[in-house]
Amino acid sequence: MQHQIVYQNNNTQPVIVSETDYALLHKLLGNSVQSANDFSLLHELNRAIVVKKEAFPPHAIGINSTVCILDLESQTEKTFTLVMPVRADISKGMVSVLSPMGTALIGFREGETVSWQMPGGLKRFRITRVINDASC
Repeated sequence: MQHQIVYQNNNTQPVIVSETDYALLHKLLGNSVQSANDFSLLHELNRAIVVKKEAFPPHAIGINSTVCILDLESQTEKTFTLVMPVRADISKGMVSVLSPMGTALIGFREGETVSWQMPGGLKRFRITRVINDASC
């Protein structure tokens, strides 16, 4: 199953990644067999603006961010935490950064709309809230 990710306004809003997340994700991609999803994440990392941890915007999505999204078609809201693959557990609301959803979200910010193409069709959502609190 191949996933193609399409971002709305990606030419005007580059993704932002902290130096720490950038290093972790490059190490993860270097140690894995690269699939279409991994390539998409690698593409996002290659176009990312990399910033020091203290300069990372408080409402940008990184590893361990808790995210609320609104599905623009169904008008349903979902909340989950973006994590490294080893911690992923959808039953606990922990979504892997390598999943199509995780790859679509990394580096985007609260208020932005992101779209991605899945086998069932184009999915669009708005990022309604991002929490970057060490206690999350």
